[in-house]
Order: sequence, then structure tokens, then C-alpha cells
Amino acid sequence: MPSRAEHSCILALPGLTSCEEGSQIVSVRRNGTQSGPGTLVAGPKMARMALLDDIGCPDDVRKLTTQQTEDLAEEIRTFLIDNVSRTGGHLGPNLGVVELTIALHRVFDSPHDPIIFDTGHQSYVHKILTGRAAGFDKLRQRGGLSGYPSRSESAHDWVENSHASTSLSWAEGIAEGFLSRGEDRTVVAVIGDGALTGGMAWEALDSIADQQDLRLVIVVNDNGRSYTPTVGGLANQLAIIRTDPHYEEALDRMKRHVTEKPLGKQVFGLMHAAKAGVKDALIGNGIFSDLGIKYLGPVDGHDVSSVERALELAKRYEHPVIVHVMTTKGKGFAAAEANEEDHFHAVGQIDPKTGESLKAAGGASWTHAFAGAMVELGERRPDVVGVTAAMLHPVGLAPFAARHPERVLDVGIAEQHAVTAAAGMAAAGLHPVVALYSTFLNRAFDQLLMDAGLHHAGVTIVLDRAGITGTDGASHNGMWDMVICGIVPGLMLSAPRDRQHLISVLDEAVDTDDRPTVIRYSKAPMPDDIPVVSSHDGLDVLREGSEDGILVVAHGQLCTDALKAADSLDVPVRVVSPRWSLPVCEGLLEEASRAHAIISVEDGLVVSGLGSHLADALSERGVWRPIRNLGIPQRYLDHDSRSAIMAELGLNAEGIAEAVAQLASQLDTQ
Repeated sequence: MPSRAEHSCILALPGLTSCEEGSQIVSVRRNGTQSGPGTLVAGPKMARMALLDDIGCPDDVRKLTTQQTEDLAEEIRTFLIDNVSRTGGHLGPNLGVVELTIALHRVFDSPHDPIIFDTGHQSYVHKILTGRAAGFDKLRQRGGLSGYPSRSESAHDWVENSHASTSLSWAEGIAEGFLSRGEDRTVVAVIGDGALTGGMAWEALDSIADQQDLRLVIVVNDNGRSYTPTVGGLANQLAIIRTDPHYEEALDRMKRHVTEKPLGKQVFGLMHAAKAGVKDALIGNGIFSDLGIKYLGPVDGHDVSSVERALELAKRYEHPVIVHVMTTKGKGFAAAEANEEDHFHAVGQIDPKTGESLKAAGGASWTHAFAGAMVELGERRPDVVGVTAAMLHPVGLAPFAARHPERVLDVGIAEQHAVTAAAGMAAAGLHPVVALYSTFLNRAFDQLLMDAGLHHAGVTIVLDRAGITGTDGASHNGMWDMVICGIVPGLMLSAPRDRQHLISVLDEAVDTDDRPTVIRYSKAPMPDDIPVVSSHDGLDVLREGSEDGILVVAHGQLCTDALKAADSLDVPVRVVSPRWSLPVCEGLLEEASRAHAIISVEDGLVVSGLGSHLADALSERGVWRPIRNLGIPQRYLDHDSRSAIMAELGLNAEGIAEAVAQLASQLDTQ
């Protein structure tokens, strides 16, 4: 396959093919037609879209007239609503960047000029314009399109970024590489105002400002939101730039005066795109200009022509430039625009006209159970405060915030700051509960280890979406947290198995003031409460069985599957579940020492996981027992449904039963 620089009409999508004949590359259009020679790839039958059906690569976008780009934008919105409503995905962010993405591909020559999205969930339009529209029928499904940029899909995707605030570092590094190799290429980073609340973005900006010879365009996609409204000083400054009446009034007067002159409209167009000096004079623009980076904007992100003009000027400048583009999340879909919570940031299957969910109501959710428990805690514990990183609603802290608004800190997309600020709160006599998605704890490991852990801070971290999440792919599986937490001396970690277990360990956690505590749970529906047969020394026995037989140690969500597995077997199996998985409790060590063999079941990374901690603790006591550890292998997992991935890994009732039967058979032959 040609390199990224060789041609902009290129496609490599699972199930579809890139066709090359000589130097010509073929891309597949929406209905399976092709833009060059080679084998025809059949696509699904779809309603005819006059312009979109003829878009196979960015070259096709550049051939359109201005009016056609506006018509194309409407077709793309219709396409997105129709397709994402069937598969689920990040709808609101992509509806907001349609015109912006069209303009990007008209001004820059992707993949010769890399376009890097931060975060990558706003790349659906980019995928459509680079020949992947035919794959949207299997968006985020096995073998289908990823919900984020994917290098295996297309040479147009340089970075598979799905964690926020990384694009500027990637962009600087790539631009430095081009500069050192003497290559005439421009790098574009598209970063949302939400992602700009992350500290890594500002580290990169500080470095970029000192590298004025880089050909780097930074597009700030300012919709005032991440999941929810963007918070912090940056958000306030962007709002001032967006809404200052003096600037808009002066611009209106200038427009009336200039456009009356010969060639006035053309002159005003250039002035409108390059108005940084005007803005500085009228309202000031210290937020970026003080860094020494050229600034253009704000530009109406839903006017292709305006965005194009600004991007053209930025490209010609040949130094780092920030282009401030204002967009509306959920643009063009009334239901999304009216949704104040998150403007349909991410949706499941919905009605494409009303936006109503089509998914049948599932069982109780872990997030809802945590939300209720936090409200109750807040009523009786005035020292309990909530901390979140731009995810107040997704992690369940919104009800607590509604009841106690003065006791919630939303730090933006800044998990490092969240954990260290929480340690400071604990030092001042509060008990913070930091609620995050499991995968985002990765970014705060040093703070967990050296700020919360080293200082024995009474901080509770609650991790939603722990274990396999599935459809968002490798970056969003919460499979790393138990290994990370297992390194921190003294840290207590619990993987509750049901609602009662969650509530009880949360109560214990906020009573713990001499070490960090972590509670983790799945995105899967919360199981019904599991009866406890007996308890001793921190261990709950869930199923009686021979104490010198096979002991199944189950953690969290997998307790239900372990019990189903045990019930399906003729082999006598005893099933236990620690109240706190770390450190290994005395009750579990006693039971494991008496058992003939052990199977440990967890929905985290199996390497250095909970089973490994148990084996190490037994070894320290001079006890050796055969242990089979079931968990997530040490590899990046492709996107698929959670249930399909769990079945593939043997982390369901059938897989656990098979592992027990195999172990029993091996023991019988010894």
C-alpha cells in the first residue's frame, strides 16, 4: 500500500479493499461504487444522496462549489442521524463538526497533511469524506468501523486518539519530524474546548510557542462543552471572546462600511477571517496571544466559506496558528440541540426523528445505585464531597450536585489534578469521592501513587465502566485499574458484586481516613442481590462446597457468572467473594490454604491481577496450590459488544464452567 503522502484517495477498511493499479488508488463510495480502476466493492443499498454518493475521497470534496458544500453538509447530517441512530455512537459531536471537517479537507491535503482529532470521537465526518461511508452500517461492531480514528482502516487516520488532550503533543512531534526531514507539509490538530482543559494540552502549547518554525495549525473546536458544559477559567475566557458585544458591534459597522466599496465583499471576507488584530484592540485576546501563538477567529464553524478562509490564511502563515471555530453540538438535529444534558454526546439506538431511545429498559445500573448512595451519604456526612473530571452525569454525581452544589468540584478533563486536589481536600479534613471512568484513572497513576498513596490520604475513587466496555474499543476498556491500584502500598480496592455490597463498601470507604480506597464496577446491568451463606475475616461465602476441593474466588460482576457455572457442574465447587479484593484478606488466605486447587475470576488484566496477588500472598506463607487465573489477556482488544468479548475470553458462566472442569480433570490425572 502506498505511504500516507502518496495519495489522498486511499482506503483500507476491514471487509472492503483498497484497489491499486499503477499509481492510482481506489476509494469506495457510499453505495459501493468506486473512484478509480480495480475490483468493485459492493456496498449496502441506501437512499440516493446526490452529492454524498459521489464522494470517495477528499479530492472529490475539493471539486465542489460553495453551494454544493452547503448541500453536502445537509446530506452528511441526514446520513449521520440515520446511521448512528441504528448503531449507536457519538452523534452530537459529529453533527457539530460537519462544515468544519468539509473545510479541513478542502484546504489541506490529507493524508499528506495529517489531520489529528482530539478526541477522536468527532472523526465520523472525516471517515465519510475519506471513503468509509459504506462501513457505517457496522459502526462500532465486530469487523466494522471503529468509533475513533483507526490506522488499520485508512492512511488518513494518523493517530488513534480517544483519550483527550493528546493531539497537540502528537501534532508537534509530527511537525518536528517533517521539519527535520525538510518536508513541505502542514499538520492540523482539531481540539475541542473541553480537551483544552487537560493539562497535557497546555504543556504542548507552551512547547509549540517556542517552536515558531513549525507548520502547525491548531483548530479549537469551541462548542462550550465536553460531555457537559466546559468548566474553568479557559471556558470563561472563550465565552468572553465568543460573546463580547463590543466586538460584534464593531464588526457589524465595519461590514456595512467596507461592503459598500468596490470589491468590498471580498475585502471584508479576508478581514473577517484574519481579525485577530481587530479583536485584540477591541476585547483583548491574552489567552493565546500571550503564549506567542498567532490567533484567528472566532469563526462561524457552520459556514464552510468562513472556515475555509481562516484555514487558508493559517496554512499560508507557515508558523503555529490557532484558529478558533465556534460550533454547536448536535447541530441540525432538534432533539440533540434541545438535550441540555449532553446534546446527544453518545447515544444508543434511537428514533431518528424524535431522538427517543429504542432500547428496552434494562435492569438496575451500577451508576444509578452509586448516585443514590452518594445522595444519602451527603445527607448524613457533611464532610463528603464529590469530584469529577468533566463527567458529572455519566458517573452519577449529578443528583449529589443538585442537592449539594457547593460540595462538588468539576475540574474539567484533568484527572491528575482531580486526584491531587482530592488529596488536598483530605488533608483539610474532608472526605472526597472522586468518580471517574476506569480507563481514565490511567492518566492519574502518579497522583494516586505519590499524592494520595504516599500521603495516606483518605480519598475514595469510584471507577465506573470497569472491566470490558466493548464498543468503544481498546482505549475505553477498564482493564488496567486493578493492576495500577495493586502497586500502591496500603490501598484498599473493592469490586462489589451487587447493590448491597456496593453501599456497604462505600460506607466503609468514606470512614477510612488513612489510605486511598477504590471501588470499581461494570457498565453491565447490576445483578440482583446475591445471598451470602456465611462470612468470616473479610470473606463472603456465596456457595458451600468441600473446603478441600476446588475454590472459585470471584470478584465483582463475575460473581453471578461464577455461581451459574458452579450450578452447572457435577464437580463440587465452593464459591467465595472478598468484600475488599485488595489487600488479600485473611479469610481468603485461610480458605485458599485448605483448598485443593483455586480458580480466580476477575474482569481485569490477568497479568499482575488479583489472582497473582493471591498466589504471592500464599507463597509468602509457604503455601503452594494450583491456581488458574481467569481474566483479560495482556493485549489491546478490538471493538465489539461486551458480551461477545466476555464470551471470547471465557469470562462468562460457560467459560468459567469449562475452566473448572478442565482443572478438575487435570487434578484427577495427577
